[in-house]
Amino acid sequence: MNNTCCCCRCCCCCVREILLIFKLVCLMFCYSFFSFSFLTHLIVLFSSHICSCGICSLEPTPIISLHALILTEVVQLSLAEDQQISVSTVTVGLSAVLTCAIQGTLRPPIIWKRNGIILNFLDLEDINDFGDDGSLYITKVTTIHMGNYSCHAYGYEDLYQTHVLQVNVPPVILVYPETQAQEPGVSASLHCHADGIPNPKLLWLKNGMDLQPRSSKQLSLIANGSELLIGSVRYEDTGAYTCIAKNEVGVDEDISSLFVEDSAKKTRLSVGNMFYVFSDEGITVLQPSECEIHRHMKRTERIVATYEEMCPKGEGVSPQHCVWSSAVNIREKYIYVTQPLLSRLLVVDIQAQKVVQAVATDPFPVKMLYDKSHDQVWVLTWGDMDRTHPTLQVIPQASVGEVHHAIRTTFQRVNDFFIPPTNLIITHVRFAFVFLKNEPAVHKIDLETFHRVKTISLKNYSCIPLSMAYTHLSGFYFIQCQSKSHLQAPPQLLIDSVTDAVIGPNRNVTGQPFVSPDGRYIVTPDQQRSTLVVQTVSFQGELGLYHELDQPVAVSDLAFQPSFTESNQHVVVATSGSGTDLLFADLSSGHTEVLQSLKEPLALQAWPWGGPNRVVVSGGLFGQYLVTPSAESLFVLNGKQRTPHCEVSDIKRGNTIVWVGEV
Repeated sequence: MNNTCCCCRCCCCCVREILLIFKLVCLMFCYSFFSFSFLTHLIVLFSSHICSCGICSLEPTPIISLHALILTEVVQLSLAEDQQISVSTVTVGLSAVLTCAIQGTLRPPIIWKRNGIILNFLDLEDINDFGDDGSLYITKVTTIHMGNYSCHAYGYEDLYQTHVLQVNVPPVILVYPETQAQEPGVSASLHCHADGIPNPKLLWLKNGMDLQPRSSKQLSLIANGSELLIGSVRYEDTGAYTCIAKNEVGVDEDISSLFVEDSAKKTRLSVGNMFYVFSDEGITVLQPSECEIHRHMKRTERIVATYEEMCPKGEGVSPQHCVWSSAVNIREKYIYVTQPLLSRLLVVDIQAQKVVQAVATDPFPVKMLYDKSHDQVWVLTWGDMDRTHPTLQVIPQASVGEVHHAIRTTFQRVNDFFIPPTNLIITHVRFAFVFLKNEPAVHKIDLETFHRVKTISLKNYSCIPLSMAYTHLSGFYFIQCQSKSHLQAPPQLLIDSVTDAVIGPNRNVTGQPFVSPDGRYIVTPDQQRSTLVVQTVSFQGELGLYHELDQPVAVSDLAFQPSFTESNQHVVVATSGSGTDLLFADLSSGHTEVLQSLKEPLALQAWPWGGPNRVVVSGGLFGQYLVTPSAESLFVLNGKQRTPHCEVSDIKRGNTIVWVGEV
């Protein structure tokens, strides 16, 4: 046998073992763990193992045992009891160094793990240097890096140290409204929302001076300062009100201005803070607090660019009506909405409240997501009602320019896709994920280049992905797997975004996951057990079970609304896909309320586009109103009082809804 080419003869089953041992040998040499003669002896044994038969055996064979090789030396390791768990705190954007406290004579190389995955041999752009002392270096820490890390000496896994990494984030603040005018004698509310880790504390100033709500019957601070309520405004209440958010690592502030005038009138007609409802009759623009239809664009209205009808009568379609499936808000400037039967989407100018363009797509566009980080809209098309030729298209520069067009990507057989959302803390997203038909894998896509970066196999869990959710806290992806039978649904899978490795099942949680906008709550309606499973991610990156709430409705859709009594808390609002009930659930206390008699939803067969047959849409970060359709009307709900606010009749199949905030 020619030993010089023995490695070329090795079958693929041995390649991973060879690389692992080779890297360990290099580590040992760097740490001067062995003498040169001993290292030579080790390499000879290693070579004889991989070349003994010319090819690798398919049977599992022990490669090298460090215990067997250390013939005369004795390794003695120790870890002080008070160092078994080490908690470190670092501010986002800085670097972190985790040092392993395991000590001893002839200590072997240090192995680091995260969620059970060995980090030493992964090519990670943010964890790439282990140093001479075996420390773990994390460059430019983000919130995905929080969580538990463990270290042990190679060959001695029973003795390990756990490092808990908390990532602190300075506050980021928003106020609402930026400015308002009120007449004397009416009440005025000023709202402030801040995200940060730890939770920021809120403080209000007026014209730079501290407010003293306790000494005033007129002023009230609600929800830990999230709302400043002035009961009956007077002329002297005019001023600049500054909300300041502060935590251990930073401070942020913003100003909300109040003007008290005899005849407070808006200088221009507002087109913001409206719900856009797409129904059979066209587009309805609804002002929720007054239940006022601000504008109605009829189906026969003309598109500005082409002078075509918005919803032309198709062959065999009688009577004429609009068919919509998905809509997205583009930076409070445009709304894009798909018309699957016409193989196009419409662009609605929010300021002008007119349809300005039709963009041609592949046949049957059914789902859109907006990638705010790159200002592009991703469109899933089916090809036909049987989904035989699904494709993904992208519309670049979605918020700029006068003419928009769709670019076809290379992805075929697409079943669905997912783009992680942004929030106050996470303002940029780099990757999307694509699911292909009947394939047990998710494909990681670079949003800038549209190229496939990696395929994460789910084959070991026999999981064909159905839906996906994400929290930036510790970087967990939650995968809902398709059910093979109606009797038993498979549990969700967890993927670590740091390593792109499958961690394993998410307890026994089954169903579609929903994540709160701040990433702190994961809510899953478990239809089989009729429960709402509520999980939380702590500021130290620990995923835990928080509540299991009774779920009296078969959930169709779910929305999060900020709590009106506590800062940095949420209320979940869930609709029924088969009944007239709606569920409110306070995630902090676990308290639930059921709102009844909201009329029947659309029948499932009347909504063939996938997704919920009864959506619920909230009015943004500061809005107290939500909307949800029945088959032939629209309900506006008061989330603060948890009551129906009004019903708008003659809106049929209004199951495509977008909220537009301040414009």
